Amino acid sequence: MNRQQRERAELFHRLHAGPAPLMLPNAWDAGSARVIESAGAKAIATTSAGMAWALGYPDGEQLPVQELLEACRRIGGVVTVPVSVDIERGYGQDAHATGELVGALIQLGVVGINIEDGTEPGTQTLAKPSVLCERIACVRAIARHHDLPFFINARIDTYLSNLSPEARLEETRKRALAYIDAGANGIFLPGLADAEEIATLVQWLPVPLNVYAGYPGAPAAQALQQLGVRRISLGCGPMQAALAHLSTMATEALDEGRYDTMGQRMWSPAEANGLFRSGAH
Repeated sequence: MNRQQRERAELFHRLHAGPAPLMLPNAWDAGSARVIESAGAKAIATTSAGMAWALGYPDGEQLPVQELLEACRRIGGVVTVPVSVDIERGYGQDAHATGELVGALIQLGVVGINIEDGTEPGTQTLAKPSVLCERIACVRAIARHHDLPFFINARIDTYLSNLSPEARLEETRKRALAYIDAGANGIFLPGLADAEEIATLVQWLPVPLNVYAGYPGAPAAQALQQLGVRRISLGCGPMQAALAHLSTMATEALDEGRYDTMGQRMWSPAEANGLFRSGAH
């Protein structure tokens, strides 16, 4: 771990305590990461779904670990801001496997992860919280070994499960506190949209709250800031939009022989080349 990586890790922590929430339009490859950085992003976070789709795999830890690492290496080679990687449920059968993956990511310069409890495969039943607690503790130990203030963002899927609304909030609180005790630095709650529940969780939690806003009609950043949210993720939304736009362009060309949509807004080769420095990889 070098001085630059430590400085980026420390900066990533500070970005969760700034005057406004940390906004993360999630990246899926080196090109998207540079576009997002050039737009003014102060950090890059990856989308697991987007990375899998970009490499020809479905979401859900179907992307082989070595391909995940290679994609992260390429991202780290073209950006200068802190990078956090979504590792889904941690990959592998146990916490040791997660620790090995995080150790490899740290070697690539990564300063944080997003890791989730998730639901049991093929169901909406939440996985036992002890599983994620073990993985978080292992990651924290690996980070400590590297003397790196690594940021662990623990995603809780209570708002994506079959829990009743009455049970959901309390189960979220219990899981969040357990994950924080295990070493998590932040809590991510995709599916959480109710303003009152967001405000309640902000009061309950001693760490930054991260919400998902990658859907039409999501609350604006200013509204989420007023509720106390410290991190906003767009998740796979940017890539979903990019894929839809590409589909429109392809259909227009193939069915109508026109290129209007593509021509409405496109960079010149010089602008695209300008994103990258020679020999970045």
